[in-house]
Amino acid sequence: MIGQLTAQKISKAELKDKIAGAWIGQIIGNIYGLPFENKFIDEPAPESVFPFGYTTNIDKLQQYNGAFSDDDTDIEYIYLLLMEKYGIEPTYAQMREGWMYHIRDRVWLANRAALGLMHFGFTPPFTGDMTLNPHWYQIDPQLINEIWAYTAPGMVRYAVGKSEWAARITSDSWAVSPTVLYGAMYANAFFCQDVRKLIADGLKELPADDRYALAVKEMITLHDTYPDDWVKARQIMAQKYYTDEPALTKTIWNAQLNGLCGILAMLYGKGDFQYTLDLSCAMGFDCDNQAATISGLLGVMYGASSFPDELTKPVAGWSQPFNNRYINITRHDMPDADIDDLIDRIYRKAIEVVCAKGGSVKGDMVYINKKATFVPPLEFCIGPEPDLEVGQPTQYSFACKTNEAFQWELTGGDLPDNVTFLNGRLSGTPSRAGRYPIELRLSSGGQAITKKFELLVKSPNLAQRCDTIYANVRTLNETVLDSCWITFGKPMYARKVEVINDGIKQGEGSVFYSLALKSNLPKIDYFGYGWKEKQSISMLQLSMGCLEEFGGWFSSLHIQYLGDDNRWCDVGTFRSTPQLPETDILFFQPQFAQYVFEFAPVSTRGIRVLFDARVQEHWHTYTKEVSSFISITELGVYE
Repeated sequence: MIGQLTAQKISKAELKDKIAGAWIGQIIGNIYGLPFENKFIDEPAPESVFPFGYTTNIDKLQQYNGAFSDDDTDIEYIYLLLMEKYGIEPTYAQMREGWMYHIRDRVWLANRAALGLMHFGFTPPFTGDMTLNPHWYQIDPQLINEIWAYTAPGMVRYAVGKSEWAARITSDSWAVSPTVLYGAMYANAFFCQDVRKLIADGLKELPADDRYALAVKEMITLHDTYPDDWVKARQIMAQKYYTDEPALTKTIWNAQLNGLCGILAMLYGKGDFQYTLDLSCAMGFDCDNQAATISGLLGVMYGASSFPDELTKPVAGWSQPFNNRYINITRHDMPDADIDDLIDRIYRKAIEVVCAKGGSVKGDMVYINKKATFVPPLEFCIGPEPDLEVGQPTQYSFACKTNEAFQWELTGGDLPDNVTFLNGRLSGTPSRAGRYPIELRLSSGGQAITKKFELLVKSPNLAQRCDTIYANVRTLNETVLDSCWITFGKPMYARKVEVINDGIKQGEGSVFYSLALKSNLPKIDYFGYGWKEKQSISMLQLSMGCLEEFGGWFSSLHIQYLGDDNRWCDVGTFRSTPQLPETDILFFQPQFAQYVFEFAPVSTRGIRVLFDARVQEHWHTYTKEVSSFISITELGVYE
């Protein structure tokens, strides 16, 4: 039984209307804003063109005779399906399963990188970790996670915890914070219609020194300084958080940049739905995303019954919002749906969350435990294997942010010499190469699970004492780079091939692109090493780099050694851990993938890996000539 001070109530009818407002509001903002996506960068759109209307998307609304899916709503549809299949708190492993099955194209940036890491075998939150997902700082999580909050009405702390947990599927650090703030505001909007208060209360759920929280406070000050001049406020914001953004995280899709556009739209919109919607688009950058998120938020505040007909029934003959049709054009095996049915299903999940977390339903009223909190499911999260080498100190954690507080135990197997295990962490300096099977136990709240792992300790890396580096492209052609559709900050790219044996696998200057001439013809790339004296070699460790949407991967690879007659010979059959992917389609490939190749020992003065570089048509580049290339950070060589 929840106490009087922790309970709040809402009628079933009002709750359902507000959930309908969240879903239909997101549809409105998404379809309304899509024609302006990435259009207004240097300057915002002028207010003289308000209201924008659906412009070119009227044709698509007529074509589908209803609303159509896009990434601002379709992943939340996936999450609804997962809650229906697994319960209100699916695990990361179950979320991965849903992503891999339903998402086969039409995601970008951090979402796309996360999907590639899932196909590589990783589970969240490693799929959003900044050391593995080079798009960790992009907009993605704030546009796909609202459902966790509008199925937790009034349960701000629960909505915040669940939203952050889900945001880490794709993102890390301050890029998660806009999702947290939106989660708090969505949950609170069921009982609050004051935009300024929603923002202020939501900020309490972020650390005081959080980068995004500090920036939101700046937006509040800007609004107070220029209460009637949103253009000036946007200019100052864009100068600091776009023009002057550090080069490594400067993109038009930056999470903080776009999240701040949404905050400014809310402040200057003052709760007026149409004006806030137009401001969300006019602020620019990846505008359809904040338009969808803010429109859904105002939909919770006022309910779907408040929406004007010109926004919900823009096509002649429609008698229900978007003709009561949600047409799936983006995701695999997700049926078209009646909008009323989707709202009913989401409403039922909200009731289930409320009751599972200390609330209740009595007659026509829903009683909510506003102090409910979210505890992540107990599970092992799968990320990169420990990178262990004889003589090199290691600090590696099997734990991640969502399970580090649980109890960790080593229950089987022997650790490498001079390596210890404590609270999920390995530390020490291995002294002997080999494979070491172990078993770990993870427990919390009377539940426990176990999992087997195998630790590989490699011999000292021969690459770091090579006499030469083999490569057919030794210097990045920056002219070609600048003509490509690149999606990372330029400091990521190294200019010289020598970085492949410097021991640095992430961060500025870590990734070498073998970009040469501007040509999309097939190309063979190779990387390797030579020594004056023969070396005994039986293992390579290949660390790939970040990938562009059209290239950076390979169709096939071969390992060759230099024979006594100075000709290159195949090493023959080799074992890859993990296995090489079955497909070369770039969409499914992981960023920063690491493979260990093992083969019969060869005695040689040279070793190399040959790649058939893959170039793939892309919506932005298919009409251009772009160079096929390989993206690599490191190549290790071992006895």
